[in-house]
Amino acid sequence: MSRAAFVPIGIASLAAFATAMVGGTITDLGPWYDSLIKPDFTPPRPVFPIAWTTIFALCAIAGVAAWRAAKDSRTSDTVIGLFALNGFLNILWSLLFFRMQRPDWAFWELCLLWLSIAVLIAYCGRLSRFSAVLLLPYIVWVTVAGALNWEIVRLNAPFG
Repeated sequence: MSRAAFVPIGIASLAAFATAMVGGTITDLGPWYDSLIKPDFTPPRPVFPIAWTTIFALCAIAGVAAWRAAKDSRTSDTVIGLFALNGFLNILWSLLFFRMQRPDWAFWELCLLWLSIAVLIAYCGRLSRFSAVLLLPYIVWVTVAGALNWEIVRLNAPFG
């Protein structure tokens, strides 16, 4: 593999790492979060960093696979744009839920995040089936997160 072949891998890895770090910095598991009533199906706390680390790694690999499979610069730019939008929505959810302490707003934003993942799977899947498969754990995890978020809203409302 040439040196140039590693550039997209490095960029995707840095983007995934930056998204994870910003989201992690925003996430505050302090007294407010601990005081929330959570549903019985809430995973144990150590599961979250393991799941997110795995998902971000898979996203980086999926992004590179789809980008490399793109036939032209417009398509590769669209792949980058879709992943950038998804990263923004991922961080925005943490901001709404943890920093603004608005799980109600975060739930509706999570619907947009879920939709962005579905679009990524569909778009990248046309370029690389491998890429689409790598994104499946992400949509499953966000679906579970959506159910958790909804139940937290239901059990703890009103907010604000």
